[in-house]
Amino acid sequence: MTYSHDTVAHKRVVREFAEYLQGRIGLEVHLDQWADGPRRDWSLWAVANLRDADFVLVIASPAYKRRAEGLAPPDEGRGAQFEAAILRDHLTRNLAAGTERVLPVVLPGGSVEDIPMFLTPYSTTRYEIAEFTEREVAYLISAITGESAHTAPERAPWRGGLESAASERPRLLLAHQERWLDSSDDFATGTARIEGVPYEHSLLLRPAATPVEHSFVEFDLGFGTYQELIATAGILDDAAERFQTGRIEVALDGRLRLVETLSWGRPVRVRLDLAEARRLRLAMYRPAPAATPFGGGAGGLSGKPPELAWGDPVLR
Repeated sequence: MTYSHDTVAHKRVVREFAEYLQGRIGLEVHLDQWADGPRRDWSLWAVANLRDADFVLVIASPAYKRRAEGLAPPDEGRGAQFEAAILRDHLTRNLAAGTERVLPVVLPGGSVEDIPMFLTPYSTTRYEIAEFTEREVAYLISAITGESAHTAPERAPWRGGLESAASERPRLLLAHQERWLDSSDDFATGTARIEGVPYEHSLLLRPAATPVEHSFVEFDLGFGTYQELIATAGILDDAAERFQTGRIEVALDGRLRLVETLSWGRPVRVRLDLAEARRLRLAMYRPAPAATPFGGGAGGLSGKPPELAWGDPVLR
């Protein structure tokens, strides 16, 4: 661990960090504050540790940066200037290996601006530690162990690029009620005719009474099984009141991703990328007419039942 003796407080924080890494995490840490018993040649001590250590943690601070970049007088922080010169030489000799081995660390209260320029703080990884906890040091430990904090899943068979490949994806008809996680009570399934086209596997919203707010159906998408949602939403051709207005909403993992307004003869074609979503929610309702200067309309929901449908909604 290389750092500069900026202040007594800074030295204490560095020591506490070293104690945490060795006493709690289980790393073997070499720190000058633990080696100040016998009289020694500190330059040789630094050379040996910088040469033999598997990783070197550079603790960022204003004084260390100034000394590492040659902006301090020669009699200021000679140890930090000496160690930084060795690290610069190490990086110049083999940049790729040095980048993996020399790890810039920003401790609580520090700033990325305190990292010396030769460690390229903005174009390479840095390790900002807000507090001494396992969560905060996880990425630093990943750099030391070589094991990512997040494990990548096994690669699935290639599905991208061509329409023929897309057609081979597993398809799920959302009208199959056994796949529903949750729903309001006013949805039914069956054939919907929208603008003269029959959709045999549809979600029908045709409540007999005053509708509830945002009639919905929810589905569990699993993980990476489905790539997109395809559907046609519209007002039913046999609606008793053709010139009503409907509204559809699509939410992924609780976040609203699509809102569209339906009108007679103008269905909405939905093709939505599901990305990495795990939960899908389809909603339909009939909004109240917009307010007018004469007092008509009040926002919210219409008091009249909607006659809407999701035509053949499919996941693939």
